[in-house]
Amino acid sequence: MTDDSASRADDLTDERPQGRPGQGAGTWAERSGAIPRGALGRGLKLASLPAAFAGRQAVGLGKRAAGRSQADVQASVQAATAEQLFKVLGQLKGGAMKVGQQLSVLEAALPEEQAGPYRAALTKLQEAAPPMPAATVRAVLAAELGPGWRSSFQDFTEQPAAAASVGQVHRATWADGRAVAVKVQYPGAGAALLGDLDQVGRLLRVAAGWVPGLDVAPIIAELKERVAEELDYRAEAASQRAFADAFADDPEVAVPAVVAATGRVLVTEWMDGTPLSKLITDGTQAERDLAARRYLELLLLGPARAGLLHADPHPGNFRLTPDGRLGVLDFGAVNRLPDGMPPAIGRLMGAALDGDAEAVADGLREEGFIKSRIKVDPEQLLDYVLPFLEPLRHEEFRFDRAWLQSLFRHVNDRERPEWSVGLKVNLPPEYVLIHRVWIGGIGVLCQLQGVVPAVQVLSDFLPEFADEEDSEEEFAALP
Repeated sequence: MTDDSASRADDLTDERPQGRPGQGAGTWAERSGAIPRGALGRGLKLASLPAAFAGRQAVGLGKRAAGRSQADVQASVQAATAEQLFKVLGQLKGGAMKVGQQLSVLEAALPEEQAGPYRAALTKLQEAAPPMPAATVRAVLAAELGPGWRSSFQDFTEQPAAAASVGQVHRATWADGRAVAVKVQYPGAGAALLGDLDQVGRLLRVAAGWVPGLDVAPIIAELKERVAEELDYRAEAASQRAFADAFADDPEVAVPAVVAATGRVLVTEWMDGTPLSKLITDGTQAERDLAARRYLELLLLGPARAGLLHADPHPGNFRLTPDGRLGVLDFGAVNRLPDGMPPAIGRLMGAALDGDAEAVADGLREEGFIKSRIKVDPEQLLDYVLPFLEPLRHEEFRFDRAWLQSLFRHVNDRERPEWSVGLKVNLPPEYVLIHRVWIGGIGVLCQLQGVVPAVQVLSDFLPEFADEEDSEEEFAALP
């Protein structure tokens, strides 16, 4: 591999056949599988979502006037909008699809009468996107691994096994006989990802209609800070190696070993298993319980052992392996926590469960969640926080959509006296990614609808959540 391999892959995105008269770059991009990079074209596709929704609503009014019931018309509008959502975000890939994947994690918060059509479309984005053609895959591999790239493999399956926002995965056999996964980055991914994260604000109007109070802007801002790392598969390989070393021979977590990496191609050992997205729809209760517990443990064990928080929580990145371990994939987005989870998290959770409102308010102020000039009533603050800690009031807790929906109602209930407290709470920069991962993680747990001994897990793995003399029974008995 040469030092200029990354630049050759960059050049690939500019080698656009002229085609027939009238065929522009967008048409070539769609045929080649490269990500369309023109801001205008991509912006128009994103703008089509709210515009088309408005158009379908207008048509729906006409159908109601013609005698169709409101329920039938609304179901038809939602189904058509959901299908377009998958088509547009999937074709654009890049940042648009990544935001769609983030939204897919939170679909459990939607009211059930609205969730069905969007759940099906958004779940597709957790596992797949329209693939790029084989010729483009071969060109990227040649640019990254050299013209003799095939000699590195005994065989290579050109049909992708999975496709996501920045790259797609192919199954292959490495030269030494190992089954491997080969992740190939889409040509133009960098420019498109940056452009989408500017353009995707157009989705805000649509998103606000699904989840009142959902603020997509912080998600986009945080994602932009890590674009460079996620686009460099060598950085991802380094993070994956750190996780693989930390969980080597672990009985509960499995991380595939890295075989080879360049800027735009990553080869890792293949991992068999059932994706969490499949367990969400078809898993037994026992499978979902096990997957939910392993998932919660990983959120705490990653920082504790590897000094890294896996920061892409959507279900397509996780597998339940045949031997009952949680298989973890895709380390492009991580949060570096060399000292583990901040001890203040466990300490403040314990104070809240103890009912110590003053300690909670003082601790949040010390950590920067409440700015010095802001006045907050400690008791109202505690009342605002406690519903989020409901899983820690029980020896075992079933994470489900009903509970998550109740949290969103709680946050957005303007009739409650503590509603204004939420407006006074700040999110310090060092907690932005932790917050997003935990919100996404809770969404995944509620999609799995698993029963988890959350108190025991946090007592075992979250720093300063429980004093050594405390037992899980004492925590479960807290008011």
